[in-house]
Amino acid sequence: MTTQRDYYEILGVSKTASVDEIKAAYRKLVMQYHPDRVEEPKKKEAEERFKEISEAYAVLSDPKKKELYDQYGHQGIDSRYSTEDIFRNADFGSIFEDSGFGSIFEDLFSSAGFGGFSSRGGKRGGGRVRERLSDLEYTLSISLEEAATGVERSITYPRHEACRDCNGEGQAKGSSKTTCPACKGYGQVASGMGFIQFSQTCPQCRGAGSIITRPCPVCRGKGMVKSDKTLSVKIPKGIYTGASLRVRGEGEQGLTNNSDLYLHVEVKQHPVFHRDPENIDNIKVKVEVPFTKVILGGDVNVPTLDGHVEMTIPPGTQPNAHFRLKKKGMPNIRTEMPGDEFVEITVTIPKKMSGQERKLIEDYARLRGEP
Repeated sequence: MTTQRDYYEILGVSKTASVDEIKAAYRKLVMQYHPDRVEEPKKKEAEERFKEISEAYAVLSDPKKKELYDQYGHQGIDSRYSTEDIFRNADFGSIFEDSGFGSIFEDLFSSAGFGGFSSRGGKRGGGRVRERLSDLEYTLSISLEEAATGVERSITYPRHEACRDCNGEGQAKGSSKTTCPACKGYGQVASGMGFIQFSQTCPQCRGAGSIITRPCPVCRGKGMVKSDKTLSVKIPKGIYTGASLRVRGEGEQGLTNNSDLYLHVEVKQHPVFHRDPENIDNIKVKVEVPFTKVILGGDVNVPTLDGHVEMTIPPGTQPNAHFRLKKKGMPNIRTEMPGDEFVEITVTIPKKMSGQERKLIEDYARLRGEP
């Protein structure tokens, strides 16, 4: 006989834990052990753990079940409820709504083997299956100059849209659906042994409860068609490689809701300027200066994102010295306040000299007392 673990131990809470503490513990464990969030070798173990913690939460979050469990333990629960009844009316979805996971919880729960219950505990099936649309991703490459000024670009990408010919039903006009023979129209099938029964989404009708007899000729029964979407997107000033922009509602298009498009930006490497990895609002540039200029000092022509400017260096400037040009860098992506440009001085040494030039250098060396 298998020993059942204590529900409080499973969730890692005490018997005096509040409802909020129980919810918080369950939320943390769900996101840690959901099978879709672990590596393939650990999926089976994670699935069992997921079912275990979900059962513990279904009991401890229900005042009546919790009271019965506190008084009689597992025997009290098993004698009063079937496995399906334990999960009935368990308020799973609400604990994820305030953290942004409410809309995906039903998918997470069903894929781990609890497909018979929605996030609010009600049964599914018998009607149109809720649209589940995937967010889309697109990578856009721009120049550093475009990143500095901001740019509007037109992009074209493939996406799925609800078939307008069949209104997303997947069936040909004038035809009707028949009751699914596998689930008898219920949208769910039961599996398990003995009193342990789990309801899962019917694999034949995918929870719809009905079967298409004549597929729509446009979407071939899928209810969705593929098309190319052309969209104009605005890239803000100061964007950087690795940044993502969310374009709401421009992902897959359903009949009742749309998913989002995530635009991933790559800023091309510039031949002259380089962003400072420690502060991406600052840029770096190297400027070659004749050795006579670093000795005597003077004005140096320096490239910036706005064009060339004159910068004065003092006499005796050393090789690899750095100078700062304030507000000549990249704009901050939030405030648009410009960063700085840092100029590194590299010294140009002539490889060939005329006789007169060589004599002048030798005279200079003697004046300096250099051998």
